[in-house]
Amino acid sequence: METVSAQTGAGSAHPLMAHTLIASDRVEGTSVCQPDTGSSIGTIQRLMIDKLTGKVAYAVMTFGGFLGFGGRHFPIPWAALRYDPRWEAYVTDITAEQLKEAPSHEADESFDWGDRRSEERLRQAYRNPGYWA
Repeated sequence: METVSAQTGAGSAHPLMAHTLIASDRVEGTSVCQPDTGSSIGTIQRLMIDKLTGKVAYAVMTFGGFLGFGGRHFPIPWAALRYDPRWEAYVTDITAEQLKEAPSHEADESFDWGDRRSEERLRQAYRNPGYWA
């Protein structure tokens, strides 16, 4: 793991371990892009976290619309995203065809985020075992 130096009040340097943790509010608004080109395909709007296990179930990606109005919401399995420091974005191998076939909804449409049937359709669309597996 990479170390970084930090100055203490006494003027001596103490090595600190760089970490991979990030606060959820810092994930929101981060771009989702293609791994090979860095071309943005959307933005993470929110994370859905299982209250009982603490596991991140999926990220809700948005694209389309103007200034956050309109557009569609796409739940993406968290396991299908990985952070790439090169692009300062989350990258995914999810294809445009998979997005077309996957569950989504209009930004202003009511949606039950915790409905297990919807999660099962999501799991099938992305061929993902699901966070509960």
